[in-house]
Amino acid sequence: MYSFFDIHSHFNLESFDADLEASCKLLKERNIGTICVGVDEKSSQRALDISQKYDNVFACIGVHPQEAHQKEYFDTQYFDKLVESSQVVAVGECGLDYFRIDPNDSVGKNHQKKIFTEQIMYAAQHKLPLMLHIRPSFNTYDAYYEVLEILEESKKQFPNLKGNAHFFVGTKEIAQRFIGLGFTVSFTGVITITDEYDEVVRSTPLESMMAETDAPFVAPKPYRGKRCEPWMVEEVYIKIARLKNISVEELVRIFEKNRTHMFFDPES
Repeated sequence: MYSFFDIHSHFNLESFDADLEASCKLLKERNIGTICVGVDEKSSQRALDISQKYDNVFACIGVHPQEAHQKEYFDTQYFDKLVESSQVVAVGECGLDYFRIDPNDSVGKNHQKKIFTEQIMYAAQHKLPLMLHIRPSFNTYDAYYEVLEILEESKKQFPNLKGNAHFFVGTKEIAQRFIGLGFTVSFTGVITITDEYDEVVRSTPLESMMAETDAPFVAPKPYRGKRCEPWMVEEVYIKIARLKNISVEELVRIFEKNRTHMFFDPES
């Protein structure tokens, strides 16, 4: 069992190019695992390459919604070359991102939905969970609601479809809708910086949540201003354990079970 596990990070981005080996070695020394998440074809290949070199790093392959405008379709032929590796444990990060798109850009939104739906089908075909990226328009939850609508329809066709809503910043009601679909939600170092999401964490069942860093982004409070690294996920565990009034050791055991069920048991 790992000391901690970060279910969403980006060792495959250029922020880690200069010292990737040192960062991965440190993670190994601390007995911490992570899932390295792709955002397009190149970064997905990079995630797989890293995971094949370090046995505590796993890969997630797919197309980020902000990259969707560059694609006519989800290139299954390309991803078929990657997906057969046992180190690939999820498809994504995929979903909808309306934060940097004109609210009236229906063409752009529909194209994001197309690329997302194609990845849902791909994940179901390969019995892999989805790693969801969802970012709504400013001061709304629109992308959350539209992702949920798509997933609710998709579950009718693929009853075993499952996944995780990464970097969750929705409401407790939205979290419950994901949970009702058999999905989990994960929290980042943001919860160590603000108490805005304390009630969401408190209301979400332990068996339906996980911890992540989204490294190199959003370093937890003790490390603000520094590049975030997957080993910093310990701070997210500490905050969740405090909000849930349990020990960190017990939380580690629960989250170990959660991540195994979600990412390492394709038949569940």
